[in-house]
Amino acid sequence: MNKTNYPNQTDGAYGIKPAVSKAKSFVLWREVVMAYAAPAIMAGIGGLVTADKGLQLGALTTIGGTSALVALMLGLWLQSRGGRNQWIIGTPHLGVVAMFALAGAWFGLFAAWVTSDLLGDMISINHLAWVGRVWIDFPLSGFIASTIVTWRWRLAVTTNFPFKGDGKRG
Repeated sequence: MNKTNYPNQTDGAYGIKPAVSKAKSFVLWREVVMAYAAPAIMAGIGGLVTADKGLQLGALTTIGGTSALVALMLGLWLQSRGGRNQWIIGTPHLGVVAMFALAGAWFGLFAAWVTSDLLGDMISINHLAWVGRVWIDFPLSGFIASTIVTWRWRLAVTTNFPFKGDGKRG
């Protein structure tokens, strides 16, 4: 009689999906947002708990802003040149993250020196309260952002393209 085949409406609803999640690729804008939001939220909470208005303002400016800037610069470099450097791929994950975290802290110290000393020579910054905070905010923000971005970039690279030196066979 009527031999029309209708598609099964329940195939997609009750289908069994694999338990293994697919590895996400490295997306720079997500990493920059996380590098801004994570330290800014934590420092903001600390500022609320201690009722420190300077910390609350610093959370959104010097802490979050520096983290986002370092994450953007490092992420762009890692995407364009990081995979070409064999020492980054061949060195163990934790070693690479530790090296870039220290480099981020050093970059933060350099940025604090430029901001407080060199900028102070060009303009009068004695009345700016945030300049005294940059010696802690910039290196700490550089350390946090470098750690987050390098960890996630390295994880994405070794998951999508496993290398022999990282313990995964491809």
